Amino acid sequence: MIHAKASDLIKWLKYPFLMDRLREAFTDPNVHMPQRNHYAFGQENEKSLLLMPSWSTNTYLGVKIITICPENPKKSKPSIQGTYILYAAQDGKPLLICDAKLLTLLRTAACSALAADFLAKKESHTLVMIGTGSLAPHLIRAHCEARPIKKVYVWGRNFLKAAQVVDSLYDLSAKVEAVEYLDEFVAKADIVSTATMSSEPLVHGKWVKEGTHVDLVGSYLPTMREADDALMRKASVFVDDIEAAFKESGDLIIPGRKGVLRKNQIKGSLYDLCRIDKLGRATSSEVTVFKSVGLALEDLAAAGLLYEKLKESEENA
Repeated sequence: MIHAKASDLIKWLKYPFLMDRLREAFTDPNVHMPQRNHYAFGQENEKSLLLMPSWSTNTYLGVKIITICPENPKKSKPSIQGTYILYAAQDGKPLLICDAKLLTLLRTAACSALAADFLAKKESHTLVMIGTGSLAPHLIRAHCEARPIKKVYVWGRNFLKAAQVVDSLYDLSAKVEAVEYLDEFVAKADIVSTATMSSEPLVHGKWVKEGTHVDLVGSYLPTMREADDALMRKASVFVDDIEAAFKESGDLIIPGRKGVLRKNQIKGSLYDLCRIDKLGRATSSEVTVFKSVGLALEDLAAAGLLYEKLKESEENA
């Protein structure tokens, strides 16, 4: 059994390879993904255990095990911790174990970049990143792989944190800048990517110009949202998984309650985008939205790729 280090994930899970593997996973009829399970624990059930299994009958079985302890940051500990375990589907042999958080960051960013490959204009040059958490640098790097980004603007409620994100991207070929005012830069963007825990919309439809692609990655609870009703009205909306998105994300649940956006108005899922030719952006002026909630099959695809790369490296050593 391989115990992969963080450096292994960074070295081998490059975004172009991850995007290709995810594209394959979303077209694989042998992939199974039962519903994820949440368990509350702690004295007042204030902590959560999350189990996310998935398998392909031909290759691998995997499960992500995550704990969420909201009070941990007060003790200088991460709120989200966990592991991913990969097995051989044929005989159940354990193959690989790795850090779940880093795996999630990498596959989530690659998933957004894959969606952008279908939905963002080919000539997209300007990206606005809303959010300064651990996912922000990964999303920026992944989007720069999918499109010829030349300028990146980073916005957060804390300008210092936005500047720190900029500093972490010193090796990026695109020019990266922290900004204080969101509306004027969203209005310039070809792609807007969001990764926050906001309960109020941050991206307003009136700011978004024709032809923009909006990548909504935060809003993982029904009470959270990053886009307002006006954006959902004017955009062609795509999701990674329709049922999961309408159960988990306030970006769809809240407009759905108001009659602004119904399930039958969703243009397609990432499964559809990967399987159906010519589905995606229809015109250069179309505003598109991709809502990501994160799926266990994405973890399985990333972990399988990591295992294969590490085995190949070991054999060639």
